[in-house]
Amino acid sequence: MTDSLTHTSPFLVAALYHFVSVQHFADLQAPLQTLCEENGVKGTLLLAHEGINGTIAGPDAGIHAVLAFLRAQPEFSGLEHKESRASKMPFLRMKVKLKKEIVTMGVEDIDPNKVVGTYMAAKDWNTLISDPDTIVIDTRNDYETAIGTFRGALDPKTKSFREFPEWVRQNPGLHKKPKIAMYCTGGIRCEKATAFMKAEGFDEVYHLKGGILKYLEEVPQEESLWDGACFVFDERVSVEHGLKEGEHRLCHACRNPITAEEITSPLYEEGVSCSHCYHTRTEEDRLRYRQRQHQIALAKKRGQRHIGS
Repeated sequence: MTDSLTHTSPFLVAALYHFVSVQHFADLQAPLQTLCEENGVKGTLLLAHEGINGTIAGPDAGIHAVLAFLRAQPEFSGLEHKESRASKMPFLRMKVKLKKEIVTMGVEDIDPNKVVGTYMAAKDWNTLISDPDTIVIDTRNDYETAIGTFRGALDPKTKSFREFPEWVRQNPGLHKKPKIAMYCTGGIRCEKATAFMKAEGFDEVYHLKGGILKYLEEVPQEESLWDGACFVFDERVSVEHGLKEGEHRLCHACRNPITAEEITSPLYEEGVSCSHCYHTRTEEDRLRYRQRQHQIALAKKRGQRHIGS
């Protein structure tokens, strides 16, 4: 267990997913929502026929209660999760949603419960991706890869996971080497991506078990082949080795992570614009964002948290 998982930060964050056929998934929505709210847990959980996916945060006892409830369901008895900590509550509310897919690729008949690649443990990942017979692919989106990636990895520069299948089909060079190794934040996207790659005729396909989060937790920084920070989908914005909270902030106009250096840019205005989005927004857009930011500032003065902050 890393130093980041000590109790110096009051909120426990649990990232989880589990591919499994669930027929009664809709019946879990209401009791899960109630249980989370009663235990001070916030975040998002997605339920679908193909399983569960999400990240939640709250007091240790609350998180443990939710995980115990999930594992009490026969389908989720083998559920694994990854833990980190946050110095403040990283979510605004709790949402339990019913979805068609727990991670949206948009390709019919791709089922990781039937065909999937080979898990590669974090401790073995460096050996795999250093092999000259391996092509390494980052299955995340461009705003995530912009702040950190594994050395030598291919970046598809996708805007959404739905674009990944077409990127693969337009890159016949991926067949030039026998091994494909894929990774993502917590493991879910690359797991589904391996199922797609197998369907496309790739034979030797691997994915990083537990994703980047597990790698940053278990692999010592001096042995690491990871450069930068890992984007996370909560108010922490990014985490680093040992799952320590990163230094990135989020531009609330475009939702891109921004560095301390980018904050000094003349194009940056809190809640209004940054160097990533200034030239793609209109003055009318920025006026709306300023009005929203003003409401956020007023709520903060009242000791409240504005829902759009």
